[in-house]
Order: sequence, then structure tokens, then C-alpha cells
Amino acid sequence: MPAQNEQRKGAILACLAFLMWGLAPIYFKQLSTISAFEILMHRVVWSVLFLVVVVSVLKHWQKIKTIIVQPKLILMLIITSGLLGFNWGLFIWAVNNNHMLDASLGYYINPLLNVLLGMLFLSERLRKLQGVAVGLALVGVLLQLISFGSFPVVAFSLASTFAVYGLLRKKMPVEALPGILLEALILLPVALCYWWFMAPSGSSDLLANSWTINALLMSAGIITTLPLLCFTGAAKRLRYTTLGFFQYIGPSLMFILAVLFYDEIFDAERVVTFACIWTALAIFSWDSYYQSRKRKKIQLAN
Repeated sequence: MPAQNEQRKGAILACLAFLMWGLAPIYFKQLSTISAFEILMHRVVWSVLFLVVVVSVLKHWQKIKTIIVQPKLILMLIITSGLLGFNWGLFIWAVNNNHMLDASLGYYINPLLNVLLGMLFLSERLRKLQGVAVGLALVGVLLQLISFGSFPVVAFSLASTFAVYGLLRKKMPVEALPGILLEALILLPVALCYWWFMAPSGSSDLLANSWTINALLMSAGIITTLPLLCFTGAAKRLRYTTLGFFQYIGPSLMFILAVLFYDEIFDAERVVTFACIWTALAIFSWDSYYQSRKRKKIQLAN
């Protein structure tokens, strides 16, 4: 029962994380007049302030102290913070430069990369249908490359950085909240240096901004931190391949927003790649569902 309760908590956290990520473009579209890098710096600064409050309320400072005296963990957190910062910045740029469909494709590809990484680094076996799904996703990308002469750079950059980030965080003996705070603190000097040395922009002076712009910028900490806390909490409780199943929520919402609300063009190039990815995910989902039912039958029989 304790294991089942933990899995149930993981499933709830995963749903919340990907629901919030899927709707995040609505928030970033409100800041489309501000550069992606400037928004990223706000994400870092306000995330640190928000997390410091949360850690103080929950009295987790001892856990922070335990981590910072371990050089290997700090080195790993430097790597994960770099991956996270790049992923944050690229996602903002993609949303505000009408590449939301590319972002959606990236997060559709991510579960399949999770399967590969789980097999390579976590000793999770790649079942036959999972292998078919991964192969079909590769075919979709190759068809786009051969037929249209383009490679989905934005999509693969988002997918690969987040997949590697999730893998590293899963393998690290660091809880979600302390780890995210330390990652944000590692990125904080970059954000402060940017604010200090950057050329003045139309939104860089908070005192000159409207209260709505300032409220949106300051909300970046909450928008950034809550889904990430849910995700890392879920990653600790679920198999890495299972976690990928929930990720369909985010890109599906992004896809709907891009096509129906933000008028991005779903052209032939994207149709081919998306069709292969969707078919691959359908195969992967069926395999996951079948294996889950099979395990339950074995448990009931015992």
C-alpha cells in the first residue's frame, strides 16, 4: 500500500505539472513585447525569492546545508541548472516568436527520449512496442529532414535538454524543493549581472512599468516553480517511462492553443512529423496500458 500511495501521489503531481506547462504559453504571450532573455532573468530572480519563502516556511534549510557540503552534488546541480536555464529561455523564445507548434512537438518527442534514456541509464528494458514507437518517431524526423530539408531544431533542443534534466534529477539524491532552489541560486548571478550591465529596455525599469506588467513579471517565479516542483516530485515516485505517459497533457494543450487561438500554420512539413510522432505515442500508450493491466492481473493472482 505505501508504494501504491506514492505512485498515486506521483500521478497527481505529474498531471498538475504538465497541465500547468501546457497552459503556460497563455502567460508568456502576455509578455510578448519583452525579450525572451529578459523574461528568463525575471523567472530566475522571482523563483529564488519565492522558493526562499517556501523553504523557510517548510523549514528545509537543513536539507540545503546537507547538499551544499557535497561537491559532487553541487557539480551535478550546476549541470542541471544550465540545462534548465537553456530550456526555460528557449521555450519562452519559441512561444513569443510563433514557434509554439515546435515547442509542442518537442514535448511530444520527450516521452520517447525518456524511454531511450531509461533503457540506457536506468536499466529499464525497452519492450518491442516501445522500440517500434521510438523507431517511428525517428522515421518522422528523418522524413522531415529528407522531404523538406529541415530539422526540428527547436523541438529537439527542448526535448533533449528536458529529458536529460529529468534523468539527472531522478538519479540525484536531492529532494525536489531544495534542488530547485539551489539550481535557481546557481543561475541567480547570471540574472543579476544581466540586470546590472544590460542596455535599458522599455521594461527594464520596474518603477516605470505599469502595475500589470510588473505583476506578470513577478509572477514568473510562481509560474516557473510550481510545475517544476510537481514534476520533480513525480519523477521521484514514478518509473521514468511511466512519467513520460503524462507528458502528453502539456504538448496537447500547446498544440490546441497554437492552432486554434494563436493562428500558427500547421503545414505539410509539420503534418508528416506530427503524424509519425502521434502514431508512435499511440503505440507507446497502448503498450503501457497493456503492461499495466498485465501486472495487475499477476498481482491479483498472487
